[in-house]
Amino acid sequence: MIGVLVVDDDFMVSRIHRGFVEQVPGFRVVGTAHTGQEAIDAAAALTPDLMLLDLYLPDMFGLDVVVRLRAAGHDCDVMVITAAKEADAVRAAVRHGVVNYLLKPFGVDDLRQRLEQYARRRSGLDGVLVRDQADVDRALARAGAAPAAGLPKGLSPETARLVEQALRSAAETLSAAECADRIGISRVSARRYLEHLRDSGRAEVRLRYAVPGRPEHRYRWVSG
Repeated sequence: MIGVLVVDDDFMVSRIHRGFVEQVPGFRVVGTAHTGQEAIDAAAALTPDLMLLDLYLPDMFGLDVVVRLRAAGHDCDVMVITAAKEADAVRAAVRHGVVNYLLKPFGVDDLRQRLEQYARRRSGLDGVLVRDQADVDRALARAGAAPAAGLPKGLSPETARLVEQALRSAAETLSAAECADRIGISRVSARRYLEHLRDSGRAEVRLRYAVPGRPEHRYRWVSG
């Protein structure tokens, strides 16, 4: 069982998220916290595997919790669950190594999908024996992370991670323009990264004909 600590300043929201988690097989909630300091103390006392972390806490910004956790030697994974749509927040979350970034409001199926993705990545890295680079690449592939060497020329690993995180956190689908706006790059650049994800089988594209003119390409994350 994967132990989860739910962190949200709103007691009602925390209760709802706890109920969502408890509907996903293989996961159990080990505790809840409503401030940053409570989250740090609970991580030390309960040693969760995964923290569902709101960014807007009354005593500190959520990502500061991650910094303090790492400084204290706690290695639990962190999934951000927040209403923060700013590109800077998404970039900072990626730099801090969060495993996913889910925007509020969301339904139980949205959270279930991301928890199941997390469980697959986690199991893909369990018990890995690394003898050479090939073993590393195979472990990353099983965990759902593409090695940087697989990027086409001109694409950077850092921006690729930002685009992937934006697509993963999208409630349904994402256009190149929406992706560009979220992470602060050009629409053309976003389109190149999204097309790479599609070509590598980690995303799919749908055409939307709701407006006159050329159809809009909408991308959706499909790989664990």
